[in-house]
Amino acid sequence: MSPNPQTPSQIKSRKRVMDHGEVFTPDWLVNDMLNLVAHEAERIDSRFLEPACGEGAFLAPILLRKLATVRRQYGSSPADYEFRAVLALMSIYGVELLADNVRACRERLQTLWLAEYERRLKRPPSAECQKTVHFVLERNILNGNALSMKKVDASAHDTQEPILFSEWSAVGGALIKRRDFRQDELLRDQNARTSLEQAEGELPLEYVPKYPVREFPPMDYRKLPEAES
Repeated sequence: MSPNPQTPSQIKSRKRVMDHGEVFTPDWLVNDMLNLVAHEAERIDSRFLEPACGEGAFLAPILLRKLATVRRQYGSSPADYEFRAVLALMSIYGVELLADNVRACRERLQTLWLAEYERRLKRPPSAECQKTVHFVLERNILNGNALSMKKVDASAHDTQEPILFSEWSAVGGALIKRRDFRQDELLRDQNARTSLEQAEGELPLEYVPKYPVREFPPMDYRKLPEAES
């Protein structure tokens, strides 16, 4: 059985519920909802955005399903398994208003990814690979307001800075192409915006606008953090 990271209780405090409407979704409901989109949730490259990701109640089981696909299709080759497992992580996105939840979500997904890696390959990943995993989660799980599409400050108030997501694409061999987009551009058509405002779970993130905010040359996936230095 795959490892199941600890699931938070449904509420942390009444104050957080009153101030931010924070209520965690129970595991059984998460699994029922994901079963409705099982084919997409299990595809390695199918992108998902959770607009109020909390501590990762939806994103963790999505990642587990994707990693199970990686294990079935690429488990016989350590190099292929590692690369595809990184791609699976790159396909998962989250926005969360509360900074402590952002940290918890990133840690939860990283712990899950590393546990699955060691379970499959019987060894930890290289330091370079672990840095890439950490870097991807820093880029994909963001502290912001998914409705206003703005980043937030330490008090969870909107700033003027737009949320930016990184699109990661395999372009041959072990190379990854990164392009950064504004969230409001990613979801600029009215139907996508309405879906975001009404969503209680995961969203497919397949629409990509024509012009990125930033674009990076293809790089070996283990070197991606160097682009920020």
